[in-house]
Amino acid sequence: MRDEALRAMQASIVNGAPETAAVLAQDALTAGFEPLDAINLGFVPGMHAVGEQFAQHTLFLPDMMASAEAMRAAMQVLEPELRKRGGERPNAGTVVLGTTKGDIHEIGKTLVGTLLTAHGFKVHDLGVDVASDVFVANILKTGADVVGISALLTTTMRGQKSVIEAIERAGLRARVKVIVGGAPVSRRWAEEIGADGYGQDAASAVELVKGLMHQGVHAG
Repeated sequence: MRDEALRAMQASIVNGAPETAAVLAQDALTAGFEPLDAINLGFVPGMHAVGEQFAQHTLFLPDMMASAEAMRAAMQVLEPELRKRGGERPNAGTVVLGTTKGDIHEIGKTLVGTLLTAHGFKVHDLGVDVASDVFVANILKTGADVVGISALLTTTMRGQKSVIEAIERAGLRARVKVIVGGAPVSRRWAEEIGADGYGQDAASAVELVKGLMHQGVHAG
């Protein structure tokens, strides 16, 4: 029964079914599951499967968005219960995300945030049209390990460079990794502006962040 329940949780994420995910999360608690087990053994493997299928082009952006919505629905049920029991998910790292000043696109950024949360990261999403000084203030406030800067327009890509320059001026560049992404952004652009990496899509951005955190641990 337990394995069957876990498989159903995973399927609710792969199928992008938020209502089913929320019901299964509640059923798991009623059946005596630890909230952390439901998250780590049921729903997170579903998100992993979605990331893999997206990378293989067997799932596409609308599917990914539906799966992200299902993951959020499950977490809304399970996280309050986890906190109530005095538990907390191990933190894989702290990430600040935002779309640059003048740009109001957020689908890709939101997906990155949801996937990172599923992988155990603490994510602070600043939203869209975010000024450089707001990025800097939030790095200080959260003690971020990684900053993700999104831009969906060629005209707002330069904002990514401005954010990196502001981080440098604040003396924070040595302690925080910076990644960039968005439709017009390339690996070459990332190198040119001094970013630590470039995420082509949400799944690769998560792998990039995990890799940077791994490097950081070993570098320290």
